[in-house]
Amino acid sequence: MATKIKLTRPELKRQRDRLTRYQRFLPMLKLKQQQLQMTLREAARRRAEVQSELDAAMRAFRRYEAVLADPAGLPLRQWAEPAEVRTSRFNVAGVTLPAFEEAVFPPAEYSLFGTPAWVDRALDDLRGLSRFQARLNVLDEAYRLLNRELNRIIQRVNLFEKVKIPESRNAIRVIRIKLGDEMTAGVGRAKIAKSKLAEDADAGDDAPDDDDTDSGVETETE
Repeated sequence: MATKIKLTRPELKRQRDRLTRYQRFLPMLKLKQQQLQMTLREAARRRAEVQSELDAAMRAFRRYEAVLADPAGLPLRQWAEPAEVRTSRFNVAGVTLPAFEEAVFPPAEYSLFGTPAWVDRALDDLRGLSRFQARLNVLDEAYRLLNRELNRIIQRVNLFEKVKIPESRNAIRVIRIKLGDEMTAGVGRAKIAKSKLAEDADAGDDAPDDDDTDSGVETETE
């Protein structure tokens, strides 16, 4: 045993209570582990989908990315960076996760007639790329939180299964053996004491009666 235990009845009760708690919590932990694993697989699938969409959008954009070398004096990339990424929160197996809602971009003010025709398309595509990246970042954060919680639950499951439950079971076994030995020894001592009392009683019955001896002496004297 890693920890020294007291070989007493109160300790036996304590170890039994601990074992009951561990055996009650373990199925709950395993259920949570399964939920997290399923959610993590789904999160990985969604990440792969968004990454694929981002890659496809990037390939399409690169076909005319060279025109951005002459941005017509406009801060297109600055306008394409989200001013705010709005998210909501939801709970899975006790873990609070972020969900992408929308990306809010700064206003782009320029003359529709005084700029090249490609500016509108380039800005929309750049914002589309930023939107995909924002979604991917939120999914990455959700995946990280899920993975961290899953690792924590797996550690607890292993702790219960491989350490705590075996320790309590072994402690119960050791204490039972000790208490059983004490009970056997007590019964043996009780039998010895009872036998000794019986022997003393028999010895008392076999001893001569003082009154009978005195009576015989007086008769011979007369």
